[in-house]
Formats: sequence, C-alpha cells, structure tokens
Amino acid sequence: GAPRVLVTWEDPEEPWLHLALWHNGSIGSWSEAPETYSPLVAEPLIGLTFLSSDVRAPVPVVLYRGPDELRGWRGAPIHGALQSRSAMEAVLCLPLHGEFLDGYLFALDKPRMTGDDLLLGEVVAHQVAASMDQSLMSRRLRETAAAEERNRLTRDLHDGVLQSLTGAALQLETVQRLWDTEPRAARERLALTQRLIADEQRDLRFIIHDSKVAATGIAPGEAGLSSRLTELAQRIETIWGLRTALQLQLIEHPSSDALSNDICLIIQEALVNAARHARASEVRVNVAAENGHVRIIITDNGRGFPFEGEYDLGELTAQRLGPVMLKERVKSIGGSLTIRSTAAGARLDIRVPRQHDGG
Repeated sequence: GAPRVLVTWEDPEEPWLHLALWHNGSIGSWSEAPETYSPLVAEPLIGLTFLSSDVRAPVPVVLYRGPDELRGWRGAPIHGALQSRSAMEAVLCLPLHGEFLDGYLFALDKPRMTGDDLLLGEVVAHQVAASMDQSLMSRRLRETAAAEERNRLTRDLHDGVLQSLTGAALQLETVQRLWDTEPRAARERLALTQRLIADEQRDLRFIIHDSKVAATGIAPGEAGLSSRLTELAQRIETIWGLRTALQLQLIEHPSSDALSNDICLIIQEALVNAARHARASEVRVNVAAENGHVRIIITDNGRGFPFEGEYDLGELTAQRLGPVMLKERVKSIGGSLTIRSTAAGARLDIRVPRQHDGG
C-alpha cells in the first residue's frame, strides 16, 4: 500500500551502494559511494525492521521489532542526506539479506502504519530479497560464463591462428633469403604462405561467428576426428617442417564436436611447441580410446623442456613448469597431463574425459 518504495543494497564484490526508487509505476536507479549515507540507518536500528510516521519530526518516534515484542525508540532513524534526497516522511524500513546482497527496502508515505505492517513487511522483504538474490546470481553466472568464454577464446587464438601466423612469418623470412638465388622456390614458398593466410582468415571468421576455433581449418561436423588430425599433421609438417607420425586407435565414436576440437587444439599446441621451442624434427602422436577417456601420447626427438624428469599436472602447475596454454586447456576440460623431459626429447601423456561440455 505504499505509493513509493526505495531499495538500497550493496554487492559484496562491488564498492558501491546501489539505490532504486519506484514511484507511479516507474523506476529510477543510481549508485553512490558507500560512505555517502553511512550509516544508512541509526546504529541502534541496524538490521531491524522498524517504522516511523514522520522521520522529519524534531525527535522522531520509532517502533521496531525486538526479539519478543514491539519496542519504541526516539531519534533520527535514517541518514539525513538520504532522508532529504528521497523526501521521506512516513517510513517502513525492512532489512534485506541474501547471498549476494545486503540492504534495505523503505516503503515510503504509507498512511496509518501499525505494528501489523512490521509483520507483513518482513514477509515482503523476504520475498524481495530472494528475488533480488536470484537476479544477481543469474547476472553473476552470466558474467562468469562470459569471462570463461573470453579465456577460452584467448586460448584458442593462441593455439590456432596466432601460431599459424607465426609459421607464416617464418615462411616469409625464407622467401626473402631465396628471392635472388632461387626465385622459383621463393615463389612456391610465397604461394604456400598465401594459402596459409587464407586458411587462417577462414579460421578467424569461424571463431568470430561461432566462438569456437576450427583447429585444422575444418569446421566441427564436416569431418571425423581422424581426418582432422591427419590434416593437422600435414599442415604442421608443411609449415614447421616437423615430420609427424600418427597412430590413431580412436575408432570414430559418437563424440562431441567440442571434444574433437579440444583434442585437435591440444595436439596442435604440443606439436608447435616441439617444433618451435624444442627444435624437434620428428614427433609421434598416438591417440586411443581408453576406459572412458581419450589418451594422447606425444613423443618428440627435440631438446626437451627447460627441466628434466617426470611431472604431473599438479606438480607442473605448482612449480610453474611446462607449456602454460597446454596446461590450461587440459585442466579446463578435466583432463590429466604428465610430462617426461630429457635432453633427448620429451614425452607428453594426456588423458581427457570422453564426455565434457566443451566450456
């Protein structure tokens, strides 16, 4: 029955006091620094349900709910600046408590308030707090999902487009060296680089459109995992000169496009690392279905990582060892990773669950 309602709340993760005023069917909202109206209500009334028929009186009379009975108090119940800004007169104040907010609901200008309004108000406040909590939780979930998607997109760009463009840059350096002495070979390299850039343009368009990178230039659903890995190996060998032997025991099985995409990106990251950082010339990749997982074993003849020994994902993370993007990708899909590194090469043993949501 109140003609105006003012709601104030704070989000524990944001340094702001949020306010919303409902009047004549419309709502206005704004934010203030928390100290603007501190304390919002008089300290003896903090967290209590109370009412006052005229907060503008020289010494307002306040009725509040005690533990067992209604009790009275005299004094200014509301911060003067908030009272003035909202033109408060008669006020029913209801605390709001939730998982994602703490605040107050002020029912303003309601005539002839009684102790019954305190009881009814607590029911209303509980419903309002639950509704606001649900709304704030949904917003936070959306923000979390958006942040995770940005992180995944960053990882996919690193794994796909950016690495291939690095390969293109190396090809162009070779073209420069060959241009005067071996023009035919230079032209062939230049044509190869043009095709590479065209492929990456297609991949980038795919990322922008669907927010999922096609690791081998083939969109999910257009080819099976074996075909995608075969093309990936061919591209890696062409771009980086890394001879790649594939052994695929993963018989085509109803797997999600997201899982296939992650497997391709994991293997691409590992192959590019072997070629670029370990200076490997040969690598073996074994992919097989195994006890509800996909097991990926990658062995190269490079110079290994900047450490020697065998470490699992937990140890690699704790000691900040190994390829960051690869570790993050494996962890994000609930997989496991073990790296054995020596001066004669490295062996990566990766397991990923066959069922995951791709997020």
